[in-house]
Amino acid sequence: MENLHDKRKVYEKSQLIESEIKQNPIEQFRDWFLEATENPNISEANAMAISTVEDDGCPRTRMVLLKAYTYEGFIFYTNYKSKKGKSIEKTHKACLHFFWPNLERQIIIKADLERIAENLSDGYFHSRPKGSQLGAAVSPQSEEIPNREFLEEKLKNLEKEYENKEVPRPENWGGYIAKPYEIEFWQGRPNRLHDRIVYELIDGLDWKIVRLAP
Repeated sequence: MENLHDKRKVYEKSQLIESEIKQNPIEQFRDWFLEATENPNISEANAMAISTVEDDGCPRTRMVLLKAYTYEGFIFYTNYKSKKGKSIEKTHKACLHFFWPNLERQIIIKADLERIAENLSDGYFHSRPKGSQLGAAVSPQSEEIPNREFLEEKLKNLEKEYENKEVPRPENWGGYIAKPYEIEFWQGRPNRLHDRIVYELIDGLDWKIVRLAP
């Protein structure tokens, strides 16, 4: 057994206090996200974990990339028939998580999910590099495949088929918008007395702000 008892650090880079936060959590997210994108030690500030609950009741977590955010919610893209897509279609809920260790910050977002309009998925799909478009068309995401060569052969065939043509967006690939109803901002502090500020959506209209014990 490897003993990890001494693997710890002191958090002291910032603080999160009520008198300085935004009243709308999307505006607070925007401020933190901009700081993360401007930090040279954070390579992908838009990388986020997304957790969904599967049929056996166990959550499954994976990393995806945030592609847009508005006052309405957070947008990402995936295969609708993947494990995450199937879970979302069944529960219409997910938890998003951002972790920026260089800033000693994390954000936890509980949200209701729905598909975005097809024309928006079309627009983003065709803005991607052609290789990424072909990859989305090739991969039966989350399904069992015989080997790596299976994918590579399919890719070669599609590259020939669409060499001088536009790649159509697969019907089972597109975007979701995660509409938050709870957002927690966590700021590391000394002595493990971390700051935790939570925004809770009340009656679908107003945000209630509370502080949680660390």
